[in-house]
Amino acid sequence: MPTITKKELIDRIADLTKQKRVHVKEAVQQFLDEIVAELGKGNRLEFRDFGVFETKLRKARKAQNPKTLQPVAVPEKRTVKFKVGRLMKQKLGDLTGVAVDDEAGDIADMDDTTDDDDKSAV
Repeated sequence: MPTITKKELIDRIADLTKQKRVHVKEAVQQFLDEIVAELGKGNRLEFRDFGVFETKLRKARKAQNPKTLQPVAVPEKRTVKFKVGRLMKQKLGDLTGVAVDDEAGDIADMDDTTDDDDKSAV
């Protein structure tokens, strides 16, 4: 599966809109900077039919170093959660023929994680 870069997206948008690449680059970068700034403030960003970005606090937990099998304390940390919107979910499903998860699986239940859950997973 190929990786599409920000530069490639900027080039596509510039071609489609007949705008100068430098103007499109500034707009895209400002958009991304605003997303980061709002998430940094703890705000939730909702783009109808596309999806929702929000920050979540992952609780501190105990983990295990797989090489040494020693217990390791993992401090709490803030992470970004993305929930797929209705239109994106539908289009991805149509393209792949496979159901699309609403949220990223590794952080879907991060607020409900307890030390007991971590021990049972090891």
